Amino acid sequence: MLRVVLLPPFQTLIDAHGRDVHRFLVASVGPVDADDCYQETWLAALRAYPRVEDPSNLRSWVFTVAHHKAIDHLRSRARRAIPVSDPPENGRPAETDSASALHSRGELWARVRRLPEKQRTALALRLLADAGYPEISTVMGTSQAAARRNVHEGLKRLRSEYQP
Repeated sequence: MLRVVLLPPFQTLIDAHGRDVHRFLVASVGPVDADDCYQETWLAALRAYPRVEDPSNLRSWVFTVAHHKAIDHLRSRARRAIPVSDPPENGRPAETDSASALHSRGELWARVRRLPEKQRTALALRLLADAGYPEISTVMGTSQAAARRNVHEGLKRLRSEYQP
């Protein structure tokens, strides 16, 4: 039996969820790399769009694609060598003691990006995309309890490490 799935035009999907996807990617990979991941997300989604079997929750489907693109990007970035003129003496990057940098909004999101992958993703989906726990669990491929726990642990860690 042939099943026909009616999908809305792809542009409708971009118009409805593009802003939230971009905000999620900025929180996941940073503002410098978010645009590249954003483009890769929509290209991958466009290629896979004709094969979508359940159009009832396209938002979660797009966020799942974005989540996978963010993971791919972070993994590839971890494999790249970063050239430096003079390596630090103790083998670790030098930390700034600037109080204004520590309290800036950019520093907060930098700390979010340093969270473990699952906490970072769950927190970004919850706070930036206003996703509920069922949607977060669908995007991340976890249970709703695990989604709640990841959001909770991410917030707990941020509260302990970041004092505005």
